[in-house]
Amino acid sequence: METPEIAETPETAEVQGRTDPVLLKAYSLLKTYAMGTGSMVCVHDASFFPIPEMTNEIMTDKNICLLCAKYRNETAAQESGELAGSPCTEMHIGAMKEAFRHKGSYTYTCELGFAFWTSPVYSDGRFIGALLGTGYLSGDEEAAGELFRQYGSGKISKEVFREKIARFPRADTEKIRALAELLHICAESLSTGNEDYHETLRRRAEQQADLSAQIEKLGSRRLSAPPAYPIEKERELLAAIHRGENKKTRELLSEILAVILFTNPGDFKYLQCRATELAALIFRTDVNPGKADKPLPETDSACIRRIQESKSLEELTDVLYLSAERMTEQVFSFREIRHAAALRRAERYILENYTRKISLKEIAEASDLSAPYFSTIFREEMGENFSSYLNRLRVEKASRMLLETNLSLSEIASFCGFEDQSWFSKIFKSYMGQSPGKYREQDHWTSELWDSDFSEESPARIIKI
Repeated sequence: METPEIAETPETAEVQGRTDPVLLKAYSLLKTYAMGTGSMVCVHDASFFPIPEMTNEIMTDKNICLLCAKYRNETAAQESGELAGSPCTEMHIGAMKEAFRHKGSYTYTCELGFAFWTSPVYSDGRFIGALLGTGYLSGDEEAAGELFRQYGSGKISKEVFREKIARFPRADTEKIRALAELLHICAESLSTGNEDYHETLRRRAEQQADLSAQIEKLGSRRLSAPPAYPIEKERELLAAIHRGENKKTRELLSEILAVILFTNPGDFKYLQCRATELAALIFRTDVNPGKADKPLPETDSACIRRIQESKSLEELTDVLYLSAERMTEQVFSFREIRHAAALRRAERYILENYTRKISLKEIAEASDLSAPYFSTIFREEMGENFSSYLNRLRVEKASRMLLETNLSLSEIASFCGFEDQSWFSKIFKSYMGQSPGKYREQDHWTSELWDSDFSEESPARIIKI
């Protein structure tokens, strides 16, 4: 079987003057890629057209799009420019724009079942073109032949079609993914920009993966109505920032953003508004909680402006994630080592004893600190006083049990350390905005998003609804 490859093409000074040097370097690099993978490749410029140096490689039978142009559009193209406006060209441009929008690799398949993959190329952070690979049939040959004959109004026979595509090897999804990943590595090696440019691409890809996973969880549930905005998650987010817990902060932010995106798909302006509100809330989370009304620092205002001026979901969410991470690290770095050790002891003691009545003095003694001093550093470094922290923890545990068990309200109140059901209802409503009974009646989405940390002996583990 003939192996598709890129052949040498004479390069005149005039042509080189019209083509970005980085794309010329890509043209040279992809010769090796083509020979090593058996793929057909093409370098496109910032206008999404093949660079002139690629003309000889494009205008051959190795390019399935020429067959489409000839039999589907009745265009016997003699040069690449004559393919402009064809369905194939429009499809490829759309794919390259999608890869540019996501700043990563994009894999797709044409109607005939031929696989394509593309990755953007940048110079000093500016989009200058894209690499496009193909050369494999990933669909069914018979189905492709029948569809192609329909396109061509019967002008091409089954035998001729088979002869035309005999040069194209078959490939499964895994191989196409590997080829796309290798091409993306080539694009990354060619691209230039800030030192952390590729790290930014990877970071944003991870963020979008987290969001997609959370949205998929929401979509898998059969909700009678769209989930309400998770105000309780907002409170947990601020508490996680106060405690300097970066991983938990990111998880909670993903859950909140997932609900916003799930309930308002495609509404970018709405997302910007909610993201701006979240950013302002995050920035007012301070290591000194008594100053919540202070004006935002210039750096924080600049981040909010970046959210308002962002052009894509990836850019917007990246600003928000980085803002939350910066605030979390700021809180964490503020803590002194001796305070952190004492607070860890206190946190462990609280988690082991929150199901019964415990006092500030008792926790202070467990932390090897005096009660007044413990109260001061707890409020400064945890962002809330001890009683608020304990109540919030108990409400969080109780809310999970309401959704995950069939225990009565009085039983849950007792298990979570509340003196009686009446006090439990009052505290629960102050944090969650509704009574425990009403909370349980509603089909809350949060039950599947929480990672329960109850022990194996907990009633929440034993008695499932």
